[in-house]
Amino acid sequence: MIAPDIDPVALQLGPLKIHWYGVMYLVGFLGGWWLGVYRAKRPGSGWQPNEISDLLFYLALGVILGGRLGYTLFYNLPYYLKHPLEVFFLWTGGMSFHGGLLGVILAMWLYARKTQRGFFAVADFVAPLVPLGLGAGRIGNFINQELWGKATDLPWGMVFRTGGPLPRHPSQLYEFALEGVALFAILWLYSARPRPTAAVSGLFLACYGVFRFAVELVREPDVQLGYLAFGWVTMGQVLSLPMILLGAGLIWWGRHR
Repeated sequence: MIAPDIDPVALQLGPLKIHWYGVMYLVGFLGGWWLGVYRAKRPGSGWQPNEISDLLFYLALGVILGGRLGYTLFYNLPYYLKHPLEVFFLWTGGMSFHGGLLGVILAMWLYARKTQRGFFAVADFVAPLVPLGLGAGRIGNFINQELWGKATDLPWGMVFRTGGPLPRHPSQLYEFALEGVALFAILWLYSARPRPTAAVSGLFLACYGVFRFAVELVREPDVQLGYLAFGWVTMGQVLSLPMILLGAGLIWWGRHR
């Protein structure tokens, strides 16, 4: 099966190029805003719809700044130590989910402090909105033909223009299905009823960590890092394991506090 060869540039207006990956970020932010407004209108939500735009501004800064700095520190630090100005070249690509998560955590803490809410009151509200952006981002990876998986002889293996002649796991679509569709369904249904404080946040961390850890088993590691141990452990797995443990701990703490 041949992967669709889609031009990464969605629209070009003179020298201005709008890439599909950027469009996917916009889809994630606008979709998160719409879902946030929908949830805020629910009786007893504790939120007003007009608060969501301000919240989204904080989250967008956290995603972009944290994602870029996380990629710099976790995945390609030697290169950026030699080329420090390129840290700011966002158009060249290179974003880390785990870095973006840390940025979002800081953004939620600042927003909670500003609005005099508890941190987990904000985090539990935000968590079900995140998978839409994650899923959109993985579609962007698929369009860019990046982050593909290992070679496979399974019937749905795809030959990527950037991945050589062998069929490979379409790991971007695996992550879209798990981090996007499945995680959204789990969190949306779980948060539809009142839950203990931090339980929704904990479920997000635990489920994402498990899904990402699993997909990393069939995904090619970042070429500049390779495998970190045992011939199969990747940086994505190393960063996901603490999420699983912290998520389980938050669920337990929320239920027993």
